[in-house]
Amino acid sequence: MDLEGVIGNSPVKKDSWKTVLTLAYQSLGVVYGDLSTSPLYVYKSTFAEDIQHSESNEEIYGVLSFVFWTLTLIPLLKYVFIVLRADDNGEGGTFAFTLPNCQLADEELSAYNKDVILSDNKSSIGSSLKYTLEKHRVLQKMLLILALIGTCMVIGDGVLTPALSVFSAVSGLELSMSKEHHQYVEVPVACAILVFLFSLQHYGTHRVGFLFAPIVITWLLCISAIGLYNIFHWNPHVFKALSPYYMYKFLKKTQKGGWMSLGGILLCITGSEAMYADLGHFSQLSIKIAFTCLVYPSLILAYMGQAAYLSKHHNIESDYRIGFYVSVPEKLRWPVLAIAILAAVVGSQAIITGTFSIIKQCSALGCFPRVKIIHTSSKIHGQIYIPEINWTLMLLCLAITVGFRDTKHMGNASGLAVITVMLVTTCLMSLVIVLCWHQSILFAICFLIFFGSVEALYFSASLIKFLEGAWVPIALSFIFLVVMYVWHYGTLKKYEFDVQNKVSINWILSLGPNLGIVRVRGIGLIHTELVSGIPAIFSHFVTNLPAFHQVVVFLCIKSVPVPHVRPDERFLVGRVGPKEYRLYRCIARYGYRDIHKDDLEFEKDLVCSIAEFIRSEKPQCSLGIEDVECDGKMTVVGTTSSNLDGIRMCEDDGDFSQMAGTSELKELKNPEKLRKRVRFVVPESPRIDTDTREELQELMDAREAGMAFILGHCYVRAKSGSSLMKRLVINLGYDFLRRNSRGPTYALGIPCASTLEVGMIYLV
Repeated sequence: MDLEGVIGNSPVKKDSWKTVLTLAYQSLGVVYGDLSTSPLYVYKSTFAEDIQHSESNEEIYGVLSFVFWTLTLIPLLKYVFIVLRADDNGEGGTFAFTLPNCQLADEELSAYNKDVILSDNKSSIGSSLKYTLEKHRVLQKMLLILALIGTCMVIGDGVLTPALSVFSAVSGLELSMSKEHHQYVEVPVACAILVFLFSLQHYGTHRVGFLFAPIVITWLLCISAIGLYNIFHWNPHVFKALSPYYMYKFLKKTQKGGWMSLGGILLCITGSEAMYADLGHFSQLSIKIAFTCLVYPSLILAYMGQAAYLSKHHNIESDYRIGFYVSVPEKLRWPVLAIAILAAVVGSQAIITGTFSIIKQCSALGCFPRVKIIHTSSKIHGQIYIPEINWTLMLLCLAITVGFRDTKHMGNASGLAVITVMLVTTCLMSLVIVLCWHQSILFAICFLIFFGSVEALYFSASLIKFLEGAWVPIALSFIFLVVMYVWHYGTLKKYEFDVQNKVSINWILSLGPNLGIVRVRGIGLIHTELVSGIPAIFSHFVTNLPAFHQVVVFLCIKSVPVPHVRPDERFLVGRVGPKEYRLYRCIARYGYRDIHKDDLEFEKDLVCSIAEFIRSEKPQCSLGIEDVECDGKMTVVGTTSSNLDGIRMCEDDGDFSQMAGTSELKELKNPEKLRKRVRFVVPESPRIDTDTREELQELMDAREAGMAFILGHCYVRAKSGSSLMKRLVINLGYDFLRRNSRGPTYALGIPCASTLEVGMIYLV
């Protein structure tokens, strides 16, 4: 497994049918495990309320009608046919904020291009709404908090869903032993399975998907067959319950008990959000095929079969006998129990995978503390494992299982988390319809009212169960929300301090080309969050150090609000000050789902990008005496692998004969015999002038001498006169998170001997 070490293949391309069907098969083992196991606990959670069964079976038919239309409207209509279209270049999730250091050049990235033809009317509506959101910071903060709430609920569901799925599957043991013995077996077995589940995560999603897909397929075929058997054996007339009329009769007859039971009914859609959250691992078409062709019809048959059985056995007194297993023929219960436990493990896998994915996105966008991200595949994009999150989720899952010990309270907790995420998705989706799809605002309002009203109905039914377990997702989400908002706020204040304390270019010019100190051979790489201007920490170096490197590069590792940045658009390179100062700025841009390269390859790409900028720079640009502040004065340069016609670099005694032998390439050698030789290979056309050749030679000499990494170690403190709340957030909260989070990914493999770390206090 590679730690931030391999660039994955971008999935933004059309797949063959073979690939689509393979992904559809694989998605069954990752995306739909949770949704497919919902028949284990929906009826049991629903009828846990005070509902009296009548001979007319109106209560059972009403619940089936609610389940059918809920599955049809939300997973099928909303997610499969609408929400999945709102992908971010092949990626799921609406968590893509505008970062504080965005540039106009970023909007020229290929990922921003949309193949949509707009009418003037639609464009003006979207533009006016966008302008309103950009103008009012209060609205921006509201959207940020809304997105964070949805994100935190997804993380909370990552705790609740595994506990609920596994516990419900294990509850089948109750039919084969006495209740006294059962309570001592159920919890230990469920905990053991959960530990095993979380121990599998480091193998990666792609391996688990292929391993688990046969289990889910077997489970879906199994519940379909049992459902058909129960329908035709017990009650073929159960089809009439699909009419919406039975929903009305159910609520009218059961009143408060029926209203509260809606919280159990909505569990039939716990895994729907996984279709969107895991979109980056698969594709729209593959997820749609798997759901419409297998998952949806299997679930409908399973629920109808359970309703058919219960309609003839509605006088059962024991609550636990309303569960799924009682409708399974007795001879098949043990095999079905084994398959159900395996399917529950798969169901838990879906939400765990989505949790890893969304935390990585949040971390890349500065809304979650940095964590260790391990890429479990060097070939398949987006396969990640986060150890800290994995073990935290496991401990919380075990606590929920041991603490509640019953399906009702776990279902209440999971239901509130699920429906909150769906409400947030509906609200944000209405903005996507106007801002991104440029559709009529009337269409967005209709979408919001229709799906929002359905979900608000379930939300209210879940919220009234606050004391019966629904408090758990609220408590978990509040903790995660505080952590994420504190980290985001501290990161934003730190960046604002950098912007406000930039060094004036006039001060640099007054020092002269040597900056008032001795310039020694080598490249000094200064990391900064700034995309323009000179960071304050640079003046600290110049005034306190007797010597500095002959080539200085201000490097900004930047996350942009798109999932992927193409390799040929990776770098923005420009000058800082006049040409003879040898000060450069390089901005390395990554999408929030991109994987950073290993350090050796990154260094090579960085030096080559500067060399290519020097070679291709227009003469009028190199004569300027002002700082390069404008994005338009920076040049887009790709990585070495994407720029085959640009400058290449060969180090040491590598095989250089093949490149040097081509007619289009010309070798620029360093005549000195040094410990480490660096050679540039430049195209013969266009010809380079003497000044350019001299600058390339100097860059090559500096690379041979070595590269030093200057990292700023900042201590953020609230300035004097700040409010008590701000002092608590910055001095305690943000400082604690910073000290206990991982370092930047670009600093993980830097040799200690090549690193200079300088401390600086930020008063924000």
